[in-house]
Amino acid sequence: MNQLKIFIKKEFLHVFRDSKTLLMLFGLPIVQIVLFGFALTNEIKNSKIVITDYAKDVSSQRIIEKIRQSRNFEVTEMILDQEDIPAAFEKGNIKLAVQFPNRFHETLFHQGKAQVQVIADASDPNTASTLTAYINAIVRDYQQEINATNAPPIRIEPETRMIYNPELKGATNFVPGVMALVLLLVCVLMTSVSIVREKEKGTMEILLVSPMNPLVVIIAKAIPYFFLSLVNLTVIILMAVYMLGMPFNGSVWLLYLVSGLFILCALALGLLISNVTASQESAMLISLMGMMLPTIMFTGFMFPLENMPLPLQWVANVLPSKWFYIIVKSIMIKGLGIMAVWKETLILLGITVVFFLISIRKFKIRLA
Repeated sequence: MNQLKIFIKKEFLHVFRDSKTLLMLFGLPIVQIVLFGFALTNEIKNSKIVITDYAKDVSSQRIIEKIRQSRNFEVTEMILDQEDIPAAFEKGNIKLAVQFPNRFHETLFHQGKAQVQVIADASDPNTASTLTAYINAIVRDYQQEINATNAPPIRIEPETRMIYNPELKGATNFVPGVMALVLLLVCVLMTSVSIVREKEKGTMEILLVSPMNPLVVIIAKAIPYFFLSLVNLTVIILMAVYMLGMPFNGSVWLLYLVSGLFILCALALGLLISNVTASQESAMLISLMGMMLPTIMFTGFMFPLENMPLPLQWVANVLPSKWFYIIVKSIMIKGLGIMAVWKETLILLGITVVFFLISIRKFKIRLA
């Protein structure tokens, strides 16, 4: 028993002295609880909306007050002209618009019914359906509140309008996300593995001592994957449009230009991974697990980013797939041009430049 106690004590000491083991034991569960508890949820909170109130009467103001009190919505502005609503959607800053007609209160109590128009961005059909359900619940709550003291009963009818995707096809949300996921994984995985393979076979030494500049060797290995990824992109687009019925309302050339930038960013990531790994297994593990999970969780096509705590939203801002996903939806579904996505494109360009600079700085021209 004394020997058993000594060995148990030794194992405890090994665990407490090994920071990696402690991180796996205590850090991983904490991270999983935070992610699954705060980030990975389909409930939508703090969704930005605009309200157009032509009535400005008791009933409209009461419903607007209820909307403001709801944790599901954040009223960004009150606009007076319905012509400004499409521009608000094109900016991508709002998901929903609510419009009250003139003489809303008077119509409601004199005719016994009135309408409220609800306009939703259906490029994400799940979010649009959920948000309109939230608004309908708020309207029903006010209706029940009035009917409790009013006879005969009144009825408020929300008139729902889905823009960009009236049929609520799921492909409009998942195809841009799949494009980001596939391009990122293929480029990162293939680039990192191809370079590490040269290290394992010992041929990297021959390439490094050759008269050719080592960076030229790396670039030459990345270029084939760049063009093959463009072929992948073409296949995805054709399947999405002709098999899944996804609309393509924007510029093909702009989409390919931005996709080329995103592919370059992924190639830079693959080069960076190849610099910090010594085996193909390690490169594959980092590429798959390190890229797949963040892309699925923090891009926005699986889980709403508005639900996440601010630190996790900051993490999402570092991922190039988030910005590429926004750009693809704006071009393909909304039919917008470069003036609508120039900010996201500049951010993606900045991330690409940073990754390339880090990759070049970390690149070792000597294997020893």
